[in-house]
Amino acid sequence: MKNIVVCTDFSNSAMTATRHAVALAIRSNATLHLVWVKTPGAKSVENENESGNFTSHSQNKLQQWADQCKKESPESQVNTVILEGKVHIEVTRFAKNLPDSIIVMGAHGASGFEEGYIGNNAFRLINESDVPVLIMRENIQINRDLHKIFVPIDISFETLQKMKLSIELAKNFAAQVYLFGVVYPNNNESRHIVNVQLRHAADMCDDANVRYNVETHNVSNNDVCDTILKSAKELDANLITIMREEQETDFTASRNMRQILSTCPMPLLIIPNKTAFSVGR
Repeated sequence: MKNIVVCTDFSNSAMTATRHAVALAIRSNATLHLVWVKTPGAKSVENENESGNFTSHSQNKLQQWADQCKKESPESQVNTVILEGKVHIEVTRFAKNLPDSIIVMGAHGASGFEEGYIGNNAFRLINESDVPVLIMRENIQINRDLHKIFVPIDISFETLQKMKLSIELAKNFAAQVYLFGVVYPNNNESRHIVNVQLRHAADMCDDANVRYNVETHNVSNNDVCDTILKSAKELDANLITIMREEQETDFTASRNMRQILSTCPMPLLIIPNKTAFSVGR
C-alpha cells in the first residue's frame, strides 16, 4: 500500500474515516491524498456561502484537515486534491491512476447509506472501484490500530484474493488474521471446498509469517451475513475483509453484501475481483 485516497465531505463520517486513514499511513508509510469533489450541484451552494467562493472555502477546510493529519503523523506526506464531477467517477479514476492505492471513506447514518454526499455515492463507488475500498460508519468507536482481521473464506475461487491485502495489513500492524470458513450451501461438497481454501489461506499466512486462527462454521437458511457479523463481533475483530460481488445476477449474494455494508459495526475492507491475480503458490 503506497497511496491512501481519503474521500471527504467534511462530515463526522468523513472525519472518522480520515482518522483511520492516518493510522494506515503511519503503519505503511503511505502517502495520504485528501480528496474533495465539487459536484455539478455545488454551484447552488456556492451562492449561499458567505465568502462567495465555495471552492476556495473547501480548499481552506481541506488544508486544515491536512494540517491535522500532519500533526498526528509528521512523517507522512499529505496531499490535498480538489476534483470536479460525479463523486464515484472522479474518486475511482483518481485512485486507479495511483500505484498500489486504496480508497478510504465514511458512510452517513445509522443504516450506512442514508441520503447524503458520501452516502448517496458509496455503493456506486464501491461497485466501480478498481482498487480496495475501506468504508466505515460515523458511529464506529473502535481502535484504529488493527489487532484482529476477520477474513471470511467461502467456496468461490476469488475468495483468496482478499488474502494479499489482509496479510499486508496484518504485517504492518502485527495483527492476527482470523480465517473464518463459511460453509454455504451446507453440504459435504461445500465443506470440502472450504477446507481446501482454508488450508491454502493458512499457507499464505505461514509464508508471510503472520499469526492466524482458523474456524469453520456451517451456515443454513441463508444467514451468511448475520453469521459473519456476529462472529466478527464476538471475536472483537476491528476489520472485516470481504470480496465485492462482481455480478448482480445472484440476488442472494448481492443482498448479503448490501446488508454487510449497511450494518457492519466495524470498518469493512472491500476487495474488487481481479481475475488476473494469481492466488496459487
